[in-house]
Amino acid sequence: MSTRNTILPRIPFTGLTIAAMLASACSKQPETSQASTASSHAQAHVPTLKDAYKDAFLVGAALNLSQVNEEDARHAELIRTQFNTITPENLLKWENVHPEPNKYDFEPADRYVALGEKHGMFIIGHALVWHNQTPDWVFQDESGNPATREALLDRMRDHIHTVVGRYKGRINGWDVVNEAINDKDGSMRDSPWRKIIGDDFIENAFTFAHEADPDAELQYNDYSLADEPKRKGVVAMIKKLQAAGVPITGVGLQQHNKMEWPTTQQIEATIKDFADLGLKVMITELDIDVLPAATGHRGADVTLNVELQERLNPYAGGLPDAVEQALAKRYAEVFGVYYKHRDAITRVTLWGVTDAESWLNDWPVRGRTSYPLLFNRDGSPKPAFDAVIKVPQSAN
Repeated sequence: MSTRNTILPRIPFTGLTIAAMLASACSKQPETSQASTASSHAQAHVPTLKDAYKDAFLVGAALNLSQVNEEDARHAELIRTQFNTITPENLLKWENVHPEPNKYDFEPADRYVALGEKHGMFIIGHALVWHNQTPDWVFQDESGNPATREALLDRMRDHIHTVVGRYKGRINGWDVVNEAINDKDGSMRDSPWRKIIGDDFIENAFTFAHEADPDAELQYNDYSLADEPKRKGVVAMIKKLQAAGVPITGVGLQQHNKMEWPTTQQIEATIKDFADLGLKVMITELDIDVLPAATGHRGADVTLNVELQERLNPYAGGLPDAVEQALAKRYAEVFGVYYKHRDAITRVTLWGVTDAESWLNDWPVRGRTSYPLLFNRDGSPKPAFDAVIKVPQSAN
């Protein structure tokens, strides 16, 4: 996924950038304390997501490597001003941070954590144990045969203790296990982790993470939990973990939503079911896809790959206003549910910053032009941004 140039976020309804607004204020005022006060007052009233929801929950974004490196100053300003929690899109996944046996690459992750600390953000680690983006060697012995249970548990322990231990007290929460439940019936996914270790690979992962950092929040993360069969499977799994005394803090609802799915009723039911378990609820990977469905699958299986067709990419030249307004309405509905359940939800993280770097440009169809987030490709706020900002005001 590529990152393109972005600009400073603009004030809805005026079109002014932060820089332009401050420059205008300074040009009209003499260099006095009064001018300084006016400038500070104006800057304080620039609408931001983190300010709009400061009494409800944290609002964050998933960052790619170029954003962590702050390669574009304007994009960096957008991240700094709008969000108070961050998640690494890929750089802490096993294939990137631990690509070979006995070899760790922490340089990008170190910069990611330093960025979050610089801006006083709640920092998330994603993801420790997943069946995707994990090198084949993890599940094999030196001859290429399947590893033994004991060997794989040792590798899991070493990986988690090393990665979590390095950032103990600095990364605030971890997606410990990612997507371990099947979509259709809520059964356990027959991943290499389960095949070799057994169902207790989840229990062991959480235990190792807690050993490495007893104060970190530890969550299970999955998609399509609005579908009742899958949700029931995850609820049953978590109840077993809780009964065994496993240190699980919360559940991450990925919320890769469509325009018509899930319904607000399904979202509410999902939040309530997990909150009733005494868990913190996090919206971990939010986006809303306006493009035509490429398959009958509505989950987030990263292995899907569909050939690009013109009918699947109808907005290559820009999003029609009617669709833009429909997306804004949909975002307002979804955030309305989150705000209603703000006592249960601790954070809402968008999966990307602007439409330019969204994974939906290349999944499940590579090369589409997607519009699933709150900021345009140039970094300017969309009508959906304005709609989301207004939700707490309307509710109060």
